[in-house]
Amino acid sequence: MFKSPVIFVFTFCFCVSGLIGQEPAKDTIILMNGNIVVEKVIDTLLGAVSIRNVKKQGRLIHYEYDELFCVHYSKGFKDYYYSQDTLKGNWFTRDEMFMFTKGEADGRKGFKANGAMITAGVFGLLGGASGTFFGPILPYGFMGLSGITKVRIRHNTVSDPNYIDSDAYILGYERTARYKRKIKSLLGGSIGLAIGYGLYFALIKGLLEDPNAFQFK
Repeated sequence: MFKSPVIFVFTFCFCVSGLIGQEPAKDTIILMNGNIVVEKVIDTLLGAVSIRNVKKQGRLIHYEYDELFCVHYSKGFKDYYYSQDTLKGNWFTRDEMFMFTKGEADGRKGFKANGAMITAGVFGLLGGASGTFFGPILPYGFMGLSGITKVRIRHNTVSDPNYIDSDAYILGYERTARYKRKIKSLLGGSIGLAIGYGLYFALIKGLLEDPNAFQFK
């Protein structure tokens, strides 16, 4: 087949080096929170799916079965870890849960909740500036209410326009959006509260005690 031993050796070495340098096919892991991890599955024993930790050589990352929706293996088959079971509180079918995880992922990526953070910051500033023990009620009360009000889903944050027709998708999106509202409200309210109390003790308290203290002579 090969007329020259040199050509044969060169071809053999080229093929072997190509096989050695080829990266192993990766699997797709879909988590219950909507996150997607693309990495080769090393092990599925002891109640968890394990993959290599690319940031820490020699270590593994373990995802417990309860954290997993399914795994799409590179060989073409799927392994589902979620199933509808009302006794466990799993009310959704697999298709509905898939849409729910898509809603969570889009909400996490697209919903900013900046309005909640700014509003909570203003309430925190006002509460702190009052200098009273009840100052935190304003920002943290708003934080509690931020998880109740309606979530507006912007179409530019939806990865597929057809998803918006799914009630499960909407529920997943709203769940993530309300969680982000609370976190951003907690952050904005705490910062505003700290600034408000700082202003109170640095300026307002002295002005209330002596109105002439800050007059220029």
